[in-house]
Amino acid sequence: MLRAEGVVVGYPGGPAVLTGASLAVAPGRRVALLGANGSGKTTLLQCLAGALRPADGRVTLDGQPLAHTRAALRAHRRRIQLVLQDPDDQLFSADVTQDVSFGPLNLGLSDDDARARTDEALALLGIAHLAARPTHQLSFGERKRVALAGAVAMRPDVLLLDEPTAGLDPAGVSDLLATLAGLHAGIVLATHDVDLALAWADEVAVVVEGRVAQGPPSLLGDEVLLRDAHLRRPWPLELAARLGLPGAPRDLDQLVALLPEGSRS
Repeated sequence: MLRAEGVVVGYPGGPAVLTGASLAVAPGRRVALLGANGSGKTTLLQCLAGALRPADGRVTLDGQPLAHTRAALRAHRRRIQLVLQDPDDQLFSADVTQDVSFGPLNLGLSDDDARARTDEALALLGIAHLAARPTHQLSFGERKRVALAGAVAMRPDVLLLDEPTAGLDPAGVSDLLATLAGLHAGIVLATHDVDLALAWADEVAVVVEGRVAQGPPSLLGDEVLLRDAHLRRPWPLELAARLGLPGAPRDLDQLVALLPEGSRS
């Protein structure tokens, strides 16, 4: 269990971005993190990853507070991996294999074990054919997959993904979500896409006014919360509300199932 508990974080010369934010990530759960630009989504992910130290509150892993010492952070990052929105902020090696194997080698694994983890991650992300490709010759979508493969090769308990679908076409988004479905790690996915969050997540967490409201996907039907967070209601919930349908459909199939039987043709 990874938690942020009452986290307060600001930056020099400015007001606090998070003013008591809490978030819980249970093993294997998929959490969509939503909020307006500047709301603090990335800041919260960086706190969970240990990259930022809160001014108040704490981050815990399995109930143990995260200490910001070199040894504690190293141990934390074996289990918690952050993938940034821009892959160019993370890719630095000459070719794909070198980049993906960097983390496993830093764990002190043998060359054979590091290569096995690297090959496994490349295969899982569907980019084994890019193993020898220089990173600067990759497309944007390929670079995103390589950055994710580097995190997956660490075999983390939790993956923190900052806008992983940004800049991808619909096919790229579908491929990425299919890949994530094959992972056993808990996942926190920061996104602006409320429709994606509703359909994909086990839980949603909305950052608004420095705090976090967390709950089931149906929370995205809360009009007051969404208005305060400068988000819109997902289209399945909006359409169901306008048609006077019961329940909280998460996708087209669930919405159709709510229609009266004679109108489903």
